[in-house]
Amino acid sequence: MFFFKKLVAPFLMPVPFCLALVLLGLALVWFTRRQRAGKWLATVGALLLLLLGYGAASGRLLAPLERQHAPVTDVSAAAGRVRWVVVLGGGSSSDDKLPAGMRLSEASLARLVEGIRLQRQLPGSRLLLSGGSVFGSDPDAETMRALAEGLGVDPAALDLDAVSPDTETQAQVVRERLGAEEFYLVTSASHMPRSLALFRKAGTNPIPAPTHFLTQENKGIAPGNFFPATGGLRLAETAAYEYLGLAWAKIRGRV
Repeated sequence: MFFFKKLVAPFLMPVPFCLALVLLGLALVWFTRRQRAGKWLATVGALLLLLLGYGAASGRLLAPLERQHAPVTDVSAAAGRVRWVVVLGGGSSSDDKLPAGMRLSEASLARLVEGIRLQRQLPGSRLLLSGGSVFGSDPDAETMRALAEGLGVDPAALDLDAVSPDTETQAQVVRERLGAEEFYLVTSASHMPRSLALFRKAGTNPIPAPTHFLTQENKGIAPGNFFPATGGLRLAETAAYEYLGLAWAKIRGRV
């Protein structure tokens, strides 16, 4: 099921979907008599791709996910009560020629930095770095540990789940290790709603600590706002991935 999910999901992302509409439309125009339908399909695909290239449009899809929980700015209420900070991996490469910090994806790096920040503000707390190998890559947890130790985190304060390939499995492992104990859950802001739902369904007691916000409230208008860009498509892809993930989890009764 895991590999099926990973193989099917890319075809449902906005960019491949829009390009498929355009290509199908062009095929109908050039190779069949259904030119009217082909023109409509190609036009819809192109316009949708253009629209999603604008951050203002695609950001409206992502913001409802990211803004459900605020970043943690004060841990004083949790001091002495919360002993664990769980950091979910968000991808890494296996290029051994690069140091750990360069092998982590942008999401993993942001999550780890936030986890270290929280752990340092909670005396006696520990970091649980979670993320297994996907399609033969090095486990995210191992790469995060290497960087954490390089940044001065005490190895004795680190624990790893280097096996779990997805969020649902990560939640089950945390349940086995921490039980119903409270902990800070660190992941990307867009990933937080799905993560919280899965972790709570597993019987854990997470406190949301979102990071890696892709939508930000910028004052003023820059010239680049008037042009589509890959940044807008990235927001759309992230939003689509999370909405599909939530829908899949609900269909399977996991949340």
